[in-house]
This record gives sequence, structure tokens and C-alpha cells, in this order.
Amino acid sequence: MRLGVLDVGSNTVHLIVVDAHPGARPVPQASHKSVLRLMRYLEPDGSISGEGVEAIVAAIASAMEVARREGIEELLPMATSALREARNGEEVLARIQAATGVALRVLSGEDEGRLTFLAIRRWYGWSSGNILLFDIGGGSLEIAAGSDEYPEVAVSLPLGAGRTTVQFFPADPPTPSQMLELRAHSRQVMRADALPLFAGQPAFDHVVGSSKTIRSLARLAGSTRAGATGDIVTLRRSELKDWIPRLGQLPAEARQALPGITPDRTFQIVAGAIVLHSVMKLYDVDELEVSPWALREGILLRYLDGLGA
Repeated sequence: MRLGVLDVGSNTVHLIVVDAHPGARPVPQASHKSVLRLMRYLEPDGSISGEGVEAIVAAIASAMEVARREGIEELLPMATSALREARNGEEVLARIQAATGVALRVLSGEDEGRLTFLAIRRWYGWSSGNILLFDIGGGSLEIAAGSDEYPEVAVSLPLGAGRTTVQFFPADPPTPSQMLELRAHSRQVMRADALPLFAGQPAFDHVVGSSKTIRSLARLAGSTRAGATGDIVTLRRSELKDWIPRLGQLPAEARQALPGITPDRTFQIVAGAIVLHSVMKLYDVDELEVSPWALREGILLRYLDGLGA
């Protein structure tokens, strides 16, 4: 059957269309993405501005045109931290449904971590053992760990690349003191709200990073080697650390000339790099492997599992 996953995130509205059935790997057929950077539209009280709501509605309407053209049989629409935490989130959801007919399901931070972890487990398989996962979105950072299909522990922190850019980098490029402030803040949040939850976990056999931010950083600072089933992309903490000051010295427009830094990530890639380096350091991770699958694939897999039950 032909399925569509509509992901309304903090940075983009992204539709992927796949052909899939229970027990089979989803085969991508089409993709449509609109760049929003919703953090730009937040009012001082935490609500999304009228201009932001109109931008979301227009992006979803555009995605639905692609969905109809591609002949999808089932749409799986979801929203993550931007709408979950907006003060007027319920009103925005109602406006979206009235204008487009799409009833978005708002995922909790824990759901994001669990579903992304499911996708990682299916991609790497049981032989990967106990997995530690880092996923950096626009609004939040998810950390999850476990040895089963779903994690034994999962936590969502307000340390997304877009959110922290808005909070800590009013200047472009950011100043060295602003970058240090973000590093200190991210480590403080992780120590208080994440590290204690992972106490007593067995040693990790595999450390994985997912999301567009991490994939972009891996294209910039990582390396690729041949594996049994295809290329394996890795990112070392030391290489990431070397790139952070260089990224921070460049204005956003200039970063687009670097490998892997796409226009939709150029404004927030410095904050994403600082948050990723911080979490790797706190969890004593020297190198992680970059997964091509993440939350959207997890949504698909759980839906297909339900069909096959």
C-alpha cells in the first residue's frame, strides 16, 4: 500500500511517500519539504503568531497536494515539539484541521524518542546489542537507550537546534561568549534531567545519531567506510569539536558553501553542533554512527506492525 507520513516539526513540514506492507522495508517514492523555522514565529508569551499559523497551513496544504497526486491510501500526520509546547497549540491544530482537513497527532517527547529508537533498532538489527541514541530536532533533543525494540529509558530535553539558536544566538555569527553560554546551559540541563535516568544502564554496544542536524554535521566532519550492507557514516567527537569554532566564525549565508550544510539548516547548525558535542562528551562517546532512519520511519514501522498484528 502507499503511505504518507506528514511531519510538522520545528524547522520543516516534511511529507514522505512510501510503498510498504507488513514485514517489508518501506520503499520511498516521493518527498516534499517546506522550510518554516517556526521558532521565528514565537510570540513572547510562547504562542505561535498569526503569520506563523498561516505559514504552517500553507505548507501543509502544499504537502497535501503532493499526497493526492501520489495517490496515498493512508496519511500518518504528526507534530512534534513546536506545536506541543506552543501556548496556543490547540487553537493552531483546530485551524489546521479546518483549513486543510488534516488532524495532526501531537507526539510527546517520550513518544519521539521511543519511535525513533524503534526505527534505529530495525535498521541496525538485534546484533547491535544495547543501543544509545541521540536525536537532535529543531525543538528538542531526544536521548534513548535499551536492548529491545523500544528503549528502556527515553528522555526529551528542550535543547533542539532551532530552539537554542533563538535562545542563545541573537547575533549572526554568534559571539564566543554566546557559544560558551549555550555549552554550559546544555550540559547543565543534561546533567540534571538526563544523566540520572541512565544510571545503572549496561555498557552500550552501539551509539547512534539520527536527524538531519546530525547527518549534516557528519557530512561536514565525519567519515564514511564500506560496510557489509552499504556505506557506514561515523562522526568522531574530536572532529566535531574542531569544526565548532570554525562554524561559529562564519555568517549563516557562508555556511551553505560547506559540505552537508543545506539552506534549511544553516542558521541552526552551530547550536546543533554544540549540543551534540556536549551530549557526546557527557555520555563519554568518542564516536557515533549516523542512521539514515529516524522518527518518520518509526511512525511507518509502528503503523505497519499494527496492520500485521
